[in-house]
Amino acid sequence: MAHLRSCEVRQLLHNKFVVVMGDSVQRAVYKDLVVLLQKDCLLSTSQLKAKGELTFEGDVLLEGGRWGRMHNGTHYREVRQYRSAHHLLRFYFLTRVFSPYAVGVLEELREGPHAPDVVVINSCLWDLSRYGPDFRRGYREDLESLFGLLGQVLPASCLLVWNTAMPVAEVVSGGFLLPEQQLRGAHLRLDVMEANFYSSVEAGRHGFDVLDLHFHFRHAGQHRQRDGVHWDQRAHRHLSQLLLAHVADAWAVDLPRRCPVGRWLRDGPGGGGGGNAGPAGARQPRESRGEAGQQASSRSSFVRTPRRPSAIAQPRPLFPSYGQSTFAPSHHSLQPRQLYNSLSTLQVEYTFETHSRMGLEHHLGPIRRVSIQPQSRGSPPYPPQHLSRPRRQRRRHVQGPGLESQTEH
Repeated sequence: MAHLRSCEVRQLLHNKFVVVMGDSVQRAVYKDLVVLLQKDCLLSTSQLKAKGELTFEGDVLLEGGRWGRMHNGTHYREVRQYRSAHHLLRFYFLTRVFSPYAVGVLEELREGPHAPDVVVINSCLWDLSRYGPDFRRGYREDLESLFGLLGQVLPASCLLVWNTAMPVAEVVSGGFLLPEQQLRGAHLRLDVMEANFYSSVEAGRHGFDVLDLHFHFRHAGQHRQRDGVHWDQRAHRHLSQLLLAHVADAWAVDLPRRCPVGRWLRDGPGGGGGGNAGPAGARQPRESRGEAGQQASSRSSFVRTPRRPSAIAQPRPLFPSYGQSTFAPSHHSLQPRQLYNSLSTLQVEYTFETHSRMGLEHHLGPIRRVSIQPQSRGSPPYPPQHLSRPRRQRRRHVQGPGLESQTEH
């Protein structure tokens, strides 16, 4: 699995609307994507711990958080949004996998002018600890209701990725736990594994993708925070790479070809064998690929293979060290791929980071995007966001990703 640079992530998510829904761990997933869209840096410890801040790396707090009273109750709300000329990311804090609030969020996404291209979602720890001891029945019923509604609300073009809950330590503490529950970490570990099994089966039954984070991070306890629940910045960068590789595979995008991950695990970026090691892949293999000798062209047509109803991430070895030296330059040109599907003929488009600023280049970019319609690099789909002074907003009826249509001041 290639570790993507910031410029490559911007290409992969160009003109895409990504929604992340879940608890504080998923909020860190959102935050790391926001950082990675702008620069090749990791989150700081303070950024990981912060919640409800008015702004983070150029995003805006739309609802809840510091606009209201900060608390650890099940009615805590936090809606964040990052928007650039060609990227839109939004985060919704959930304390239950299926609730009237979750239904309202999905209705909001359906009625908005921009349909989401990717929805990343997980809810588990709050569900297991705050809504009674009989989670097996209640959680399974909630999962069935959620996935059934997602199938009705989301467009067929939207990629939904269910993240399994990450492993917790034997001793845990956190805002989602009541004081009398602080010592039930051993039971919680087992409950999380059981809940992940239920959620993975239910997601697969409804034809949604599953990214098994519990599997990928099962031996990465050294990257877990002292509370036994949250994870450090290196773990979250690796998580982002797993997620982006999964998305790229779902969209049939060839990622840059760099040195095999195994080399980074053996030798480290400088060949010294050090660094933090960890699982390094979530991309699903595809059977049909172009021949090595084929010439890359700026635009060619092909037809795409049908995707499996559920793609569960496969095992890979664990984390290289992250930093500027981690990203090795790519010396291989992309090759056209031949994929087959009787439904439609799609277009292959080569992209380059500076297209949006300088127009079309003659060089081939490191990422090849597959799209039903050619991507337009004309006027940006998302108006510029003014962040000179955050203003408190009251959300009444959200119609779409634009701030003006979402809130009334």
